[in-house]
Amino acid sequence: MNTERKLSLLLSFLGLLSLQAFTQTPTPAESTRGNFESINRKVLAMAKDFPEDKYDFKLRPEMRTFGELIVHIAGGNFYAAKAGRGEKVDWTDLDPKNYKTKAEIVAVMEKSIADADATLKALPDASFTKTVEPWAEVTEHSGEHYGLLVAYYRVNGLVPPESRPKSAK
Repeated sequence: MNTERKLSLLLSFLGLLSLQAFTQTPTPAESTRGNFESINRKVLAMAKDFPEDKYDFKLRPEMRTFGELIVHIAGGNFYAAKAGRGEKVDWTDLDPKNYKTKAEIVAVMEKSIADADATLKALPDASFTKTVEPWAEVTEHSGEHYGLLVAYYRVNGLVPPESRPKSAK
């Protein structure tokens, strides 16, 4: 076999390996961690971006304010962190009255994410083949509320951070 043919076969083989790396299905651990990180990144971006003077806005009188909704999502993250560590814990809401300003609300959201991320990273990958709870439940919960946060943006004539055009790098 000539050198050109060998090089061509080698490059083809390497190309297939590269393609396989891009098309592999993520492991349960990768998927769980990735989905949890993604929704929290989006919610935190909204918490930081939404105008402070609109943090008390409600879509309807019986609903939570924007700020209360962020605190509620943070409570879910704290629950996931504790349950993920094996603690016996009930899913109870944080009291939004304890977080009065945008800065306090953003800080509790950041703390909840850091706490949950630390637990997620400490879990061995193999544990996710047994169960993805509480992570899937909390990710779904946060995703549902993310959709509601989008409505808060739109009703106020604002574009959510995730829906804005991405600048070319």
